[in-house]
Amino acid sequence: MNPASSPLVSFVGTGPGDPGLLTLRAAAKLAQADVVVIDRTGCDPEFLTHCRADAEILDSAEADPIKLVTKAAKAGKTVVRLSPGDPGVGGNIAVEAAACAKAGLPFEIVPGVSSVTAVPGYAGIPLTDGKTREVRVINAAEGGVDWEDYSSKDATLVILGAEGSVSEVAKGLMAVGRRDSTPAAMTSLGTTTEQETVVSTLNRLYADTKGMESPAMIIVGDVVGWRDQLSWFETKALFGWRVLVPRTKEQAVSLSDQLRSYGAVPEEVPTISVEPPRTPQQMDRAIKGLVTGRYEWVVFTSTNAVRAVREKFVEYGLDARAYAGLKVAAVGEQTAAALVEFGVNPDLVPSENQSSEGLLEIWPPYDEDLDPINRVLLPRADIATDALIAGLTDLGWECDDVTAYRTVRAAPPAEEIRVAIKGGGFDAVLFTSSSTVRNLIGIAGKPHNVTVIAVIGPQTAKTAEEYGLRVDVMADKPSVPALAEALAEYGAKRRAAQVAAGEPLRKPSQMRRGAKKRR
Repeated sequence: MNPASSPLVSFVGTGPGDPGLLTLRAAAKLAQADVVVIDRTGCDPEFLTHCRADAEILDSAEADPIKLVTKAAKAGKTVVRLSPGDPGVGGNIAVEAAACAKAGLPFEIVPGVSSVTAVPGYAGIPLTDGKTREVRVINAAEGGVDWEDYSSKDATLVILGAEGSVSEVAKGLMAVGRRDSTPAAMTSLGTTTEQETVVSTLNRLYADTKGMESPAMIIVGDVVGWRDQLSWFETKALFGWRVLVPRTKEQAVSLSDQLRSYGAVPEEVPTISVEPPRTPQQMDRAIKGLVTGRYEWVVFTSTNAVRAVREKFVEYGLDARAYAGLKVAAVGEQTAAALVEFGVNPDLVPSENQSSEGLLEIWPPYDEDLDPINRVLLPRADIATDALIAGLTDLGWECDDVTAYRTVRAAPPAEEIRVAIKGGGFDAVLFTSSSTVRNLIGIAGKPHNVTVIAVIGPQTAKTAEEYGLRVDVMADKPSVPALAEALAEYGAKRRAAQVAAGEPLRKPSQMRRGAKKRR
């Protein structure tokens, strides 16, 4: 139970939509909360990832939020009441906080990033510049606005809640003296990857914005002219693309972050499940040999292998010091990063061809005068090929090929994911190996022909083509970051071609029959 001096209730703003705009203070309050009261329709699940696993999530749709908040607080629980945007703008904070005050419950208000400034910022429209210094915010949701008060052409107008009354807004402003050619823009679903901005003039605004989704905001004034130069969000290479990543969440963290930086919406769908070997004795002997000096080298061909050995180390009470005196090789950057995270700096990593073949290209031959031991430990998956072992043997090394983990096909994803894959709901899919091609098709079906197929290298491309897929993108080097970058370059060229041809900007998924066309 909290001390009496601490606030029991925190009214926390989540910002305008982008989960990345959640404030540090808001994240900290969510991490401390026993109870979180949300509006389910306006709460992105990503906000709740900041909560403790044992936090109780209550939906205001199921009961009066005031009663939910006060009941939990009176029980001595720390409560967070989440509010979209900024609690003080367009919310019910006055009523709900007043109820806490009346009940004698300590509370605090944690402001969120306001849509008034965030949405124009994401649309590339500054609210003030060297000529315009006044900004006026109007809530038109309830109608009845006296537009005479907003006739000054020197002020930027930010109009909230006007989705259903665009015509009345435009007519009202023109009736009080705003010229019909005044620049105006409307942005819907601001700061999200579904954001859409239409630039127009007052006399054309209604016709140009028909069908735009809510919530939406209208910006009126000469500052709208800056958008041509300052649009940065909607012009990202993969803006709004829904990208299928056939990897587990743990494996896909850095890849998904990279895709988000290009404006994409990554969705992780694991195609394999990693399980321990059926008999652990082989790994037990390998770890003992590693510690007692049986090996000159240990080679890691995947992050899963690093994880498997690390888990064995923990089981035996060992740490990275057990690698002392050993030479360590990694097949690529991702595997090397996993080793570094454990405190081990690999001695050998291919810089160009990051594969088993690339590793063999730089592997030194065994020299009995320089190498006191000729044995190499190779902890790998049960389905690994023998090419690396054959290459090392040819170089004079003796290999202990040990099954560190088993890979089995993952369970099929949810039905809506399978429908999206086969029906063209994804804009692109990234294949990081031949097995991801085989397994994804095996558990979910073949991607639709409008879906962009991106592969990590020639072997994966060959497998994709064998399954009848058209390969659109291939990384210039076999690494996951290079694959994401190659897809972004493809998306940027595709967008530039549409702009040059004067065509509407359309994502690959919008090219299928019956898809909604974007402006």
